[in-house]
Amino acid sequence: MRIPRKRSLAVAALGAAAALLATAGVSSAAPGLGITDVPTPNTKVAGFPRPDKLSPELARHIVAQGSMALENPSGANTYYGYDGTDPLIPLPGTTLEAQKTEPDKNTYLVLPFQKGADPAYDYGSHFLFQGHETGAPGYITRVNLDADVDHRVTLLANSDVTGAPLPVFDGSTWDPFAKRLLFTAELGNSGGVWQATTAVPAQVQDMSGALGRGGYEGIQNDSLGNLYIVEDVGGATLPDKSKAPNSFLYRFVPVNRADLAAGGKLQVLSLQNAGGTAAFDASVNSADVAALHTYGTSFKASWVTIHDTAVDGSTPFDSNALAKAKGGTPFKRPENGVFRPGTNFREFYFTETGDTNATSGANAQFGGWGGVLVYKQANASATGGTVSLVYKGDQDHTGLDNIAFLNADHIGVVEDAGDGLHSQRNALDSAYDIQVSHDYSDGALPVRFLAEGRDASATIDSGLSSLSPLPADFHNEGDNEITGIHVSDGDPTVFGILGVKIPTAFETLGRWRTFYTQQHGDNVTYQVTRRPFTFRPQDEVNDN
Repeated sequence: MRIPRKRSLAVAALGAAAALLATAGVSSAAPGLGITDVPTPNTKVAGFPRPDKLSPELARHIVAQGSMALENPSGANTYYGYDGTDPLIPLPGTTLEAQKTEPDKNTYLVLPFQKGADPAYDYGSHFLFQGHETGAPGYITRVNLDADVDHRVTLLANSDVTGAPLPVFDGSTWDPFAKRLLFTAELGNSGGVWQATTAVPAQVQDMSGALGRGGYEGIQNDSLGNLYIVEDVGGATLPDKSKAPNSFLYRFVPVNRADLAAGGKLQVLSLQNAGGTAAFDASVNSADVAALHTYGTSFKASWVTIHDTAVDGSTPFDSNALAKAKGGTPFKRPENGVFRPGTNFREFYFTETGDTNATSGANAQFGGWGGVLVYKQANASATGGTVSLVYKGDQDHTGLDNIAFLNADHIGVVEDAGDGLHSQRNALDSAYDIQVSHDYSDGALPVRFLAEGRDASATIDSGLSSLSPLPADFHNEGDNEITGIHVSDGDPTVFGILGVKIPTAFETLGRWRTFYTQQHGDNVTYQVTRRPFTFRPQDEVNDN
């Protein structure tokens, strides 16, 4: 959007004034990013869709949507975002609709010589990979960003190398050492990590014998080939609606980083209490949990080995149970994490979703609103470090889920607050910019760059999901959710590991590309750029 010069000067003056107000709890603009705050979220009103609201400097562009047919359908897997052949929205007077598969975390790669279902078609070199969070069987898709609509989405796999159907997936990343895509399943002691080739069809292998079975979601390499895994397993709910911390931060140290199947050590992060002399008390609403969610408090942390394939073998094991047995420290539903660029993998930032309930007794003091935490270490091979609070959530900024660095100092964090909390606070989800070097104890607020709305399909689902009894043929979610925020230049080498290079999010022309998926409803995946958008694939050149 072009701003006339007179208006631009006025906007600049207002921006300066707004910056002064930021310390009083008002957000205005993200320093260094040049994006303006979206002042209010979208409200939730039964029966009414809501348009999304973006910062005016940004534009978004559909790269795939749920109703795009797979170029090579297989069994129930027929569309990018739907299973089967049932109607994609209910016909008049009915509640029957197709199962929505909810494409989740995005992984962008620039790869030459990739093939697809059509041997005569040129698929280009720019690809976006994702697993799907619901449906049966689970499956992996590749969005061919250079392709036409008929060749836009390719099914990579819906079964593993043994022929077993794939589970549903939440997280994903690219491991440049093993040269494999890694997908995580957030399924408790049935979850884990699966590795996949990029071929069509992909060769997919269950890695639970080495990395364990857990409610894994976030997964990220470091420069040594270690894997950091963030678990999301909900804990028991108390009468006051607060939930027990029940999810862990893991590190997998492979024997051979080029071959994860060779095994290695799975470690869990263990914190000492506020005095630094005893184990962290992670019981619900303990003093240590309160201190962890207080600005200025830092906890010593160390990595504890809970499984070593050289000693314990390669039979799949329950990582959550072992973490509890061996002194791991549980958190309030952490979901995703990423290394801060330019720190040589010394700073790992991760989200806590929290209790996602406005009536939780843990909200004010004990992390019920979640937030962003950071684990800091001396180097990538350190045996421990410290954990401290970066940003403490509140009712208007909670359910924090996916996370990606936008540049060296700013992270994009998105909400998954859930339908219940949407109704309680009368606000749908948002995406925020958080400046990690800022001390948010001063009351400043993060910049909202996306206030998600609700598409017509999700509005219908929200209404159906509120019926009692629930229709027997209805099995979908309600309100839209933001997921899969991802900023990458697509470099598949070790120099492309997230955290090596300084990203520049929202580029209009250039190497770095920014994506997210609007889950539920129409299940649309977007690329976000600055205005105007004229991306040409030839402007991006692969280093390899």
